[in-house]
Amino acid sequence: MRMEWGRKAGWTFAVLGLSALTGCSGAPGERGFGLGDMLLTAGTTLPPAQAAAIGEVYCPTVDIVDGGSALQVRGGGEDGSIRSQVALGEVARECIGQLDGSTLVKVGVEARALLGVGGSSGRFDVPVQIVVKDGSTVFANRSRRVAAVIPAGQSQTTVSVIEEGIVVPAAYANSFEIEVGLGGRAAPAGRRRS
Repeated sequence: MRMEWGRKAGWTFAVLGLSALTGCSGAPGERGFGLGDMLLTAGTTLPPAQAAAIGEVYCPTVDIVDGGSALQVRGGGEDGSIRSQVALGEVARECIGQLDGSTLVKVGVEARALLGVGGSSGRFDVPVQIVVKDGSTVFANRSRRVAAVIPAGQSQTTVSVIEEGIVVPAAYANSFEIEVGLGGRAAPAGRRRS
């Protein structure tokens, strides 16, 4: 009988000791900071609260505006052969949900500059237009020009543009569109999916 009492008492003290280590003190609803917390955090302060994870968010496919997939420069001769061409390559997007319900959008565009029959090596100016909108409400209309340099002896090169920090408000977070095109002009109404 004495042995059983000792086990129960030992177990009770172990529970009380664990409660003390984990900081069960203070008013109801408040969390104290005990020795267990100090052992877990290696210090006397609690770590900052972590933001709640945002679930999956709407992230539309990237549309290519009509006429915005390639730019050509033709020679002045009788045959009008293509001297150079810039064409869109890969496009990508990333959408990250924010705590306030808005969506942070990043868009990447790759373009390839190619020399034609009458072309020569050199530098080409590649104008890229990125538009994020919902109907007539435009959240971002960004034009970027990037230099594509084709060295002597080469026939092509690839350049890329990444636009980030585009914020779509919470009210439009489930219905916005992303459009890209070459030419640096405002996106026309027609587009094709890519």
